[in-house]
Amino acid sequence: MACMTMGRSSWISVLSALTRCLQEEASAISTAAERLSSEQVEAAIQLLERCADRKAKLVITGVGKSGIVARKIAATFSSIGLMALYLNPLDALHGDLGVVAPEDVCFMLSNSGETTELLEVLPHLKRRGTGRIAIVGRAESSLGRGSDVVLEASVDREVCPLNLAPTASTAVAMAIGDALAAVWMERRGISPADFALNHPAGSLGKQLTMTAADLMVPVSKLHPLQPDTSLPDVIGGLTRDGIGSGWVEDPTSPGSLMGILTDGDLRRALQDHNANTWSSLTAADLMTADPITVRSDVLVVKALEQMENNRRKAISVLPVVGDNKQLIGLLRLHDLVQAGLA
Repeated sequence: MACMTMGRSSWISVLSALTRCLQEEASAISTAAERLSSEQVEAAIQLLERCADRKAKLVITGVGKSGIVARKIAATFSSIGLMALYLNPLDALHGDLGVVAPEDVCFMLSNSGETTELLEVLPHLKRRGTGRIAIVGRAESSLGRGSDVVLEASVDREVCPLNLAPTASTAVAMAIGDALAAVWMERRGISPADFALNHPAGSLGKQLTMTAADLMVPVSKLHPLQPDTSLPDVIGGLTRDGIGSGWVEDPTSPGSLMGILTDGDLRRALQDHNANTWSSLTAADLMTADPITVRSDVLVVKALEQMENNRRKAISVLPVVGDNKQLIGLLRLHDLVQAGLA
């Protein structure tokens, strides 16, 4: 018991230390936000907008841990539609500077603002007329003085107990980069469709691009039931298609949806009717009339929302219809789960 108590005490101690470190980093970001100059922030956004308008590049550079942050910021901007790349400053001095054009904008990250490799690149950027934004810990540093825009990312101390390892400073620099990306998205009116262009794969890409038509079981693979189809034939029809549901066709308008019939509908109907009357039940007695439907071009995530949050109850099958309630297919929750969307 004593060992268990000691173990729990140690666990609480570690958790408390972790919480303290996270709170210190959060405080560093909050303080940095207060220190930022609104004029400098606006100037940075305008440079980014100019970069996008001219279809130029955003070049981001840094050394060491700042270089890792620079790579992440470049990846973020690329993902939202502004062409961005990371440039290793040492490689830049040995030929890679050729990727930088006069119309481009360059982010330079350095906590000290005195990073030798960046200071050696700086005059070459000036000579080309490339826009320069410095994210630095000291606004009055050499890098800050040589830039068009300076975003101060200073911290009072690192989270590291030795106050040496880049921790709070890198968190602040990355947060500023993320915030610039978010504001740029707002200014440019980036839509989910725009975002999806650069995220075609994975769960995120599916959510932003896949429509009901992409995942539905097409009507060509479904056998329609008629309103007067008997209970044995209804069961046979559901079994034949093998998807646990079927659709009832409007006899006055071939191809039009009159109702939907699922295994759940069948069980509930049998519960609600005396067994002596089962032989007289038809598809019209068993089906859900006027079911909730979606159009074929609706994103599957929107269709999922209708399945889970609608005026009636959560449903597992959604008819996909066209004009005049013409059935196009059935979208099943099962297919959404298999696609990793539910």
